[in-house]
Amino acid sequence: MGVKLDVEPAVMARVRYGPDGLLPVVVQDAGSGRVLMHAWMNAESLGRTIASGETWFWSRSRGELWHKGATSGHIQTVRGLLLDCDGDTILALVDQSGVACHTGATSCFFDRLVGSGAQPFAAPAELARVVADRAAEADPASSYTASLLARGIDQVCKKVGEEATEVVLAAKGSEREHVVYESADLLYHLAVLWQVAGVSFEEVAAELDSRRPA
Repeated sequence: MGVKLDVEPAVMARVRYGPDGLLPVVVQDAGSGRVLMHAWMNAESLGRTIASGETWFWSRSRGELWHKGATSGHIQTVRGLLLDCDGDTILALVDQSGVACHTGATSCFFDRLVGSGAQPFAAPAELARVVADRAAEADPASSYTASLLARGIDQVCKKVGEEATEVVLAAKGSEREHVVYESADLLYHLAVLWQVAGVSFEEVAAELDSRRPA
């Protein structure tokens, strides 16, 4: 069970349901920014979401309320609900347990229609999650990440320094492809450093966000 969400009465008064009593909800991972799914809410499911701190929706095909993850265990803990400018669409920011899609995919949006479909903004957060998973479950004998973590912070810091130097050397040599490659290595080892130092990617992202010009 999540935490009951505080409601802004003035914003709640702006919620506009469609003629069928429903409004669309876009669900987004609060950490990575990845769009996870789309669903529908009516007044009751919105009320239950606010009261429980976990997402509830209305199934148009079954004609009933449904609690996301009630069967699979893949619940969505709500961090915030944002209403769009017209008051007829909600953006739900959630922490997803497990996966969002019934197919087993992380997100319901995985079939490419046009374009690359890449969501690069999600990569650092998902990398940090993978590192955390390796730290908790992986065998150092079979996982480079787990073995690096097992060596302690001094070795991790050394690797970050080495990778940063590689990025600088690639840039000085005008080796564009190597800059990309070595930058990816540096970001990976930074994620390992965050893990061993007890720092979350979201803390780093929040610090960056605080530096944006007003």
